[in-house]
Amino acid sequence: MEKIHIKKTSSDGIAIGQAMVVQIQEYSPEKYPITKDDIKQEETKFYEAMDKAQAEIAILAENSDIFEGHSMMVTDVMLRDTVLQIIQDEIVNVQIAVNKAYMEYMVMFEAMEDEYLRERGADIKDVRNRIIRILQKREEVNLSNLANEVIVVAKDLSPSDTATMDLDHVLGFITEEGGVTSHVCIMAKSIGIPALVGVSGIMKQVVNKDTIAMDAGKGIIVINPDEATLEEYRNLERLYKLSRIELEKSEKLEAITLDGREIKIFGNAGNIEDIDNANKHNVSGIGLFRSEFLYMENKNFPTEEEQFDIYKEAAQKCTGEITIRTLDIGGDKELPYYRFDQEENPYLGWRAIRISLDLVDVFKAQLKAILRASAFGHIRIMYPMIISIEELEQANTILSECKEELREKGCKFDEEIEVGMMIETPASVLLVEEFAQLVDFFSIGTNDLTQYLLAVDRGNNKISHMYNSFHPAVIKAIKKIIDAAHSNQVSVGMCGEFAGDETATKLLLGLGLDEFSMSVGQTGKIKKLICNTSYQDAEKLAHKVLTCKKTSEIELLVLEESR
Repeated sequence: MEKIHIKKTSSDGIAIGQAMVVQIQEYSPEKYPITKDDIKQEETKFYEAMDKAQAEIAILAENSDIFEGHSMMVTDVMLRDTVLQIIQDEIVNVQIAVNKAYMEYMVMFEAMEDEYLRERGADIKDVRNRIIRILQKREEVNLSNLANEVIVVAKDLSPSDTATMDLDHVLGFITEEGGVTSHVCIMAKSIGIPALVGVSGIMKQVVNKDTIAMDAGKGIIVINPDEATLEEYRNLERLYKLSRIELEKSEKLEAITLDGREIKIFGNAGNIEDIDNANKHNVSGIGLFRSEFLYMENKNFPTEEEQFDIYKEAAQKCTGEITIRTLDIGGDKELPYYRFDQEENPYLGWRAIRISLDLVDVFKAQLKAILRASAFGHIRIMYPMIISIEELEQANTILSECKEELREKGCKFDEEIEVGMMIETPASVLLVEEFAQLVDFFSIGTNDLTQYLLAVDRGNNKISHMYNSFHPAVIKAIKKIIDAAHSNQVSVGMCGEFAGDETATKLLLGLGLDEFSMSVGQTGKIKKLICNTSYQDAEKLAHKVLTCKKTSEIELLVLEESR
């Protein structure tokens, strides 16, 4: 018997079953030489492979929106032209050219700090593998006919692997690579299958038909457990199934405290598929729609019309209000078609609203698209990374110009559309009273706020342990933001990871937070906690926490309250 502990998890659930070790084929490009006379032939091979890849993806897209993004990658003009240029300039075969072009995109995504964005590199890798497989005339790995119920163990699983998998016979997933926002985790959470990813060395530790007991919530894997351990996990499995029934009931509830305070619970989203998933969890709407995906997955700055189509569909599908954050690019998020100047510290550089205010035509195209879409649902506009009144006024002036231009064209939009801003820098915290007089709502971005307040790069392994949103400075900042908002009749939400942290729920409730926005997989748990808490008790906890001088004291207090 061998027990493995995993620190970072993103799903929960108990699974007991036999391992099925899946050796997913890695498609390396064949290095056959070509001459100038072969260039046309290689180009023809490329076009034929693209057509076949597009046909395969079209079938997959019928059942999963994620493959719409794959389809865009296959037809991406910039990627296509890059491949052709590499063949012509470097006189290399089509497989090497495809590999090089797609790897450049993949590396760009994988270098990003934002884990959700970083994992999107897996989609690019998936498309690259598909094209190279077709070029090599190999058959696709087929996991659609699993004979028995199994726990799938693999180095990694791409969207294509899971799309064709017989999920009725999958008890759980364990992968050696990938992060908690990988496609495997997102998919596993949406259908309730336990998953543990990033389990270093698991492919060497497990063989086919090994018995595995796993607790995804606690991050525990037991290989070939003894009978006593098996019985322990069978009991845990029974208890978990009962808790899931209760959780599903909680998702259907409104988040109202025992003493009647109503809280809004929202989901975070990056695409239409995320909104469809959020609707299943009975959320109040989408508290953060990351519009940057439209830019990052496009071949150029998306036009007003391209954005309008997406925002309109999002507004129509969303069961409540949807808050669209304007372009939040820069820092760790780059665009494949726009050259950013090399910056010594990109997180303190040209990013987010700073880019929008400089590239006014790009900003206006987005604002007009959002405004037009507001005629089809309840949309709110949110600016990221505002640090000054001047920036906010400049953004609102451009918004007013967009409204006037649309009126002149006779375009309908919500004349009373709400406009808010992210609070994610020390400057915005210190000026929060002034900002509160100029906006309709705030959303606290705890990821960046914590990083900037504490001067801690959370991506730096040497100091990442110092990154902690329970730090007294962060808690006091959150309280200051909420108090300023409420004194000016402005609602305040939170869309950073802290909003979905169960140990923080009662504290945030007591601090006065109006709206929690998070990964939809957490919404049922947060609702349950709120429904079983009185606001009065939460306020008492918040008062105690605000007197603490040490992070460890705060963590101890909230841990005791969460038991």
